Amino acid sequence: MDHFNITGGELHAEEVPLSRIAAEVGTPVYVYSTATLQRHARVFKEAVAQAGRTRVAFAIKANPNLGVLRLLANEGLGADVVSGGELKRALAAGMKAEDIVFSGVGKTRAELALGLDEGIGQFNLELEEEGVVLAALAAERGKRAPAVLRVNPDVDAGTHAKISTGKAENKFGLPIDQARAIFDRLAPLPGLDLRGVALHIGSQLKDLAPLEAAFDRVGLLIRELRAAGHKVTHVDLGGGLGVSYREGETPPSPAEYGAMVARATKDWDVELMFEPGRVIAANAGVLVTEVLWVKPGVTHPWVIVDAAMNDLARVAIYDAWHDVAAVRPSGETFTANVAGPVCESSDVFAKARVMDKVAQGDLIVLRSAGAYGATMASTYNSRALVPEVLVSGDRYAIVASRIAAETIMDAEQVPDWLK
Repeated sequence: MDHFNITGGELHAEEVPLSRIAAEVGTPVYVYSTATLQRHARVFKEAVAQAGRTRVAFAIKANPNLGVLRLLANEGLGADVVSGGELKRALAAGMKAEDIVFSGVGKTRAELALGLDEGIGQFNLELEEEGVVLAALAAERGKRAPAVLRVNPDVDAGTHAKISTGKAENKFGLPIDQARAIFDRLAPLPGLDLRGVALHIGSQLKDLAPLEAAFDRVGLLIRELRAAGHKVTHVDLGGGLGVSYREGETPPSPAEYGAMVARATKDWDVELMFEPGRVIAANAGVLVTEVLWVKPGVTHPWVIVDAAMNDLARVAIYDAWHDVAAVRPSGETFTANVAGPVCESSDVFAKARVMDKVAQGDLIVLRSAGAYGATMASTYNSRALVPEVLVSGDRYAIVASRIAAETIMDAEQVPDWLK
């Protein structure tokens, strides 16, 4: 469920007409719904609470906007971060340090030190050497770093290859059959509080079976570790729950996911951590764009819009689907391609799509753009960075300004010897 609906013949974000935002902020522009973000956060928290002791950390990579993060912090969510920059964003947005989980395969020593100095709640270790370094850095500070070991259960999540993370050939985690030996070596280190395990097998999962299979393997590992005398008090189950990008898609609901987790972990006696991103933010945002031209095509017309792959990269990277809708639908439809102005053949949002009929100057939206949208934007072709707007009821605020090409050039210099 989202809060983007037709009222009086026009698509609104909650109670704000999208045409008003387009006129006052310009296009392209991302628009997020406060009510949708709040609802999704609450529904997810309630769903996983079925499993007992739980904590929820929003995956900041999905949408790192400070306004969005503050809203989610107010809902009691922590943060899953994968860089020092994301850690600083989480703190700036008001998320508590103890509710921050630091994931990622390439944490630098400086980032590990930053996490220690800020007192974050958990480090997810990706390799044994990282644990050794973290322990030494913590010991230097007279601390013990709270950590879990990320294991790779070698389970195919059945998702797109570029967002699969739980197969043996993926770069994430450690082979689950090596976990016991690594625990034996890391657990005694004085600067390390190694208290459990973590896993994450992929993103945009549409089937709970691979997740349950992975959890079963982790359950066996927990028993093995405890039998060897290790404490296991925390398990991080990651994120990955899919959302509906196409009208009519029915991925597992948070309630179904929560029930499965409760069933799979009922004998673990641990605190569970979850790292949702897409399931919270995706359907809470749209990308609003203006039709520049309707260009005749060989088979179908090309609807050329002012948004491009630099603003929303998911289609070019993953062949992803985003529903396309007119802000002021006439009731007529046609079959068309939708593309942006960037000089790449991959700058196409839809091909042979049955969609609302539009003409030059009309506004359309790309739906389900609240996750992995603005966060992946670039300035390719010297285009401006797209702005972001947060709507609440009948009001809105610009939560990220458009950054013009001229502003970006101000950070560049021509060396004197070229002048």
